[in-house]
Amino acid sequence: MKLAIVGGGPAGLYLSILLKRQDPGHDVTVYERNPAGSTYGWGVTYWAGLLDKLREGDPESARAIAEASVTWTDGVAIVREERTVHRGDPGFGIGRRRMLTLLAERAAELGVRVAYEHDIPGPDAPELAGADLVVAADGVNSALREAYADHFGGTVTSGRNPYVWLGTTKVFDSFSFAFKETGHGWIWCYAYGFSGERSTCVVECSPETWTGLGLDARGEADSLRFLEKLFADLLDGHELIGRDRADEPARWLTFRTLANRVWHRGSLVLLGDAAHTTHYSIGAGTTLALEDALALAEALRTSADLETALTTYGERRRAELVPAQSAARYSARWYENLPRYMRLEPARMFALLGQRHSPLLPYVPPQLYYRLDRAAGQLEPLRRLKRWLGPRVARAVHGRR
Repeated sequence: MKLAIVGGGPAGLYLSILLKRQDPGHDVTVYERNPAGSTYGWGVTYWAGLLDKLREGDPESARAIAEASVTWTDGVAIVREERTVHRGDPGFGIGRRRMLTLLAERAAELGVRVAYEHDIPGPDAPELAGADLVVAADGVNSALREAYADHFGGTVTSGRNPYVWLGTTKVFDSFSFAFKETGHGWIWCYAYGFSGERSTCVVECSPETWTGLGLDARGEADSLRFLEKLFADLLDGHELIGRDRADEPARWLTFRTLANRVWHRGSLVLLGDAAHTTHYSIGAGTTLALEDALALAEALRTSADLETALTTYGERRRAELVPAQSAARYSARWYENLPRYMRLEPARMFALLGQRHSPLLPYVPPQLYYRLDRAAGQLEPLRRLKRWLGPRVARAVHGRR
């Protein structure tokens, strides 16, 4: 087959590796509009289960990613001035640029052509002529998807809170949070290491806090200095790093959750952020995109024809994404309703932070939920009731929308 993959992010590059491993005779080209080594974002997170899947898909790239990753087990939160610690499952971080480099090197080793600084503006681009399969891995603003927007049936839901994605020279050895109360409301950040030199730091607040603190009007350099002082106890004197555009406004965003009714049209198929997005607060975006690549490669390998393969892939992944999308929806809501939980003592607030994916939590008073959760951890009948009731509440609530 001749395959054209538009977008050189983790999903597109990893798919090219899988396809070449399945059949070295495939003619695979990845088109990336940015220069090699250019990427937005700092580090990405994942959990051990992803590594197991990557090892099945391609042991060599999985090994390289694992060796380049850092890990942590603890979560640490600073609430006002009090520090609390939560023990959790091991998590992993890796620099986004490092991951892309490793995947690109592995793809080239297998015979994939990676064409950088090569923009594909739409499905009529001459580079796509004659391709048996075109993969739109060109992100949430996918030009290939938007050319057939009515067919794919995409919907976008915008979040409420502004956030900014930053780096820092502080190397965190735990997944760390800081919550600060200001005269204009709460502002918080979460940070995690991704190498021995840098960490990611995401800052978020309500729209009222954002404007009240003047963050909507500050230039990037001014914003960074202000945030460094605000989160000084978390950063230990280290600097925050932005885009090196001191006089321009800092790049505050509101998250856009994308969903599509169908994922393919003829021989054009969506992958990763071009097909779906999930709120960054669950740290699953890269994992879900790589799982898309694994599912698409498997469908192409096991199906008798292309139409069946693409239909199977879309149906499977849309079903598999339901739990993650639900978790992301409730996680975003937890942060959007943060003041509801900040009356709790820090250890209890942090415990409910870990429960933010629960569909029950928004409908139960926080203190009561905490006590019930603690009891459920000790009594199996309560655990079963919680597992049974949560999905039913979620279906009832979202079924009315």
